[in-house]
Amino acid sequence: MTKQDLVAAIAAAAGVTKKTAGEALEALLGAVTQSLKKGKNVTITGFGTFRVSHRAARTGVNPRNPGQKIKIPAMNIPAFKAGKSLKDAVR
Repeated sequence: MTKQDLVAAIAAAAGVTKKTAGEALEALLGAVTQSLKKGKNVTITGFGTFRVSHRAARTGVNPRNPGQKIKIPAMNIPAFKAGKSLKDAVR
C-alpha cells in the first residue's frame, strides 16, 4: 500500500475529500516525526509504539574492499513495536 492508497482509504472511510485526508495524514506523520526528534515515544493504543533506539558505534567492513575496515558512527534510529490488537489482526 502506498501513501496515495492510504490517503484514498482514509478519505473513503471518513467520508472526506482526498485533500483533507492527505492533510490529516501529513499532520499525523509530522507530529510523530517531531516527537521522535525530541526523543519521546509515540504510543497509539491498539496499534503500536514508535520509539527512538540508539545504535552504538561499531567497526564495519567496506563492501567494495573487504580488507578495509571502516568506522560506523553511533546514531539514533526510529523503531516500531506493534501493539497486541495489530498483532492479533495480522495473525
